[in-house]
Parts: sequence; structure tokens; C-alpha cells
Amino acid sequence: MSRRVAVLMGGWSSERDVSLVSGAECAKALASLGYEVRAIDVTRDLDALLAALTPRPDAAFNALHGTGGEDGTIQGVLEFLRIPYTHSGVLASAVAMHKPTAKAVFAAAGLPLAEGRVVRRAELAAGDALPRPFVVKPVAEGSSVGVRIVRPNDNSWAEEARRWAYEETLVERYVPGREITVAVMGDRALGALEIRPNNAAMYDYTAKYAPGGSTHLMPAPIDRRAYDEALDISLRAHRALGCRGVSRADLRYDDTAGEPGRMILLEVNTQPGMTPTSLVPDIARHAGIDFAELVRWMVENAACD
Repeated sequence: MSRRVAVLMGGWSSERDVSLVSGAECAKALASLGYEVRAIDVTRDLDALLAALTPRPDAAFNALHGTGGEDGTIQGVLEFLRIPYTHSGVLASAVAMHKPTAKAVFAAAGLPLAEGRVVRRAELAAGDALPRPFVVKPVAEGSSVGVRIVRPNDNSWAEEARRWAYEETLVERYVPGREITVAVMGDRALGALEIRPNNAAMYDYTAKYAPGGSTHLMPAPIDRRAYDEALDISLRAHRALGCRGVSRADLRYDDTAGEPGRMILLEVNTQPGMTPTSLVPDIARHAGIDFAELVRWMVENAACD
């Protein structure tokens, strides 16, 4: 059993604040279980990180999100040090974080996807890359950072596109319907949850992390065949990427023509949030796994590739 655990949190991505909350919650739970916990606020200072990891812990709980923590970077450091860590390894993390590459893997696995393509900033500014409505999203961000739905009568988009912050953008056809997410733990899908944003047209950063930002319906109140399909797609996506530990798949369920509708895979998160309002803890709780048991399982299944 891993007794000394370093909880890595913070980082330098746009999701730093969320990561600090995730890390604090996980550290508190692990300490309550009797683990010797060392909380480490990770920065770009590699020497500082190496010093903080000395003496070497039995395992690292990776509570980082976004660039540096979710894209294979920190995983590579931990591989070099041979410190077992939670969540996916270098390759799965890097592929999942880069949305166009992940989509290529999903397509090869025969998973249902939204039509889309990568465009550069100049092309984005020149005119609509797909018929409206469509969605634009950075190729390698998480927590819906930078995601924008462009609707038919959206008169502000042309000017916004000219000032777009990202050099490369994934443009996808908008899928109407409902927001579904599935937690995968090891070799099983734990359940599917529906997310209903309370004060937003989409499940954006605020809806995800602000208290009361969204309502979680667990289990998702959808046709049983669609529910089972969501679990199957998510587990197949987890395996196609080569994920390990816990992941979360985000899907859209188009039931506008009635049920059972069309289930579309959007992406897989290899470092799902572990905050009080996060989705994976909600799904796990419904499956009979409380928060402390969830983080214990993640630590005890920590590994190097």
C-alpha cells in the first residue's frame, strides 16, 4: 500500500484555480484515510518540483488540469523519476489533450463523432468554416476554455473571429440536444449523468465550477438504450486512447427527433475535476463509491507506463 503520497496541484494552465481546489479536496480525503500527504503547488520551476518530491513519495496524485498537467508533460517527469502516478500515462494524456488527434483515434475505433476540421486563425477570420450553427474550440484546452457556439443570427462572430486568440482551432458541426458525461474507472463505466446548465446557453467554465452553475441528473434520465450506448462509447474511447485509472467522456445526446436519439462523443478528459461540484465524484457516489474511496482507489492503482 502506498503510504506517502504527493498531491500535485496548481500548475500554470488556464485551469490553475480549479486544480488547486481539486488538489486540496483530494489531499484532505487522503489525509483522512491515514496517508502521509505532501501537497505540492507545481510551477514551471523544475528544480523546485524535484526538491519537493524529495524524499521520493510512494505515489503521486496528479490533480493538475490543462497544459503541463494533462498533456503528458508532468507524466514524463514522473516516468523519469519512476514515481507511480494516478490517471493516464504520457501517450494517452498527450493524445487525449490534442482534440484533433484524439478524434482521429476515435474515428479509427468506429466511434460516433461530430463533423469537423482544424482551421488556422486567418481562415477562421475569412468566413464561416462550416454552415451555422457550429462550435469553435481551441485544439488543446480543457474545462470549455475558449469554446464558442456560433449560431445562425450571431452578428458578433465575424469581428470576434478576427481577434481570435488561438492559431489553430477545431470547428465542429453543432449537435443539438443534451449534455451527457460518463465516468470510467479502470475497466468499467460507472454511469452516465446529464448536465443542465442553470444560467447559460452551454456548459461553460462558469456552469462547470460555480456553485449552482448547473444541475446534475444522475442517472441521466434518457432512454435505456441510449444510456447503455453512452457507457459503451465511453469505455471504448478510454480503451482506444490507452487510458488508465479514471477518465471522463463528454457526449452530446441529440434527442430532438425523439428517443432513442443520436449519441455523439465529444472528448475524453484524462484528468477530470475533483472539486465539490465535479462530475466524476457525483457519478461514483451513485455507484456506491464515496469520495474518499474513489481517491484511495486512484492512489492504490497509480502506476508508471
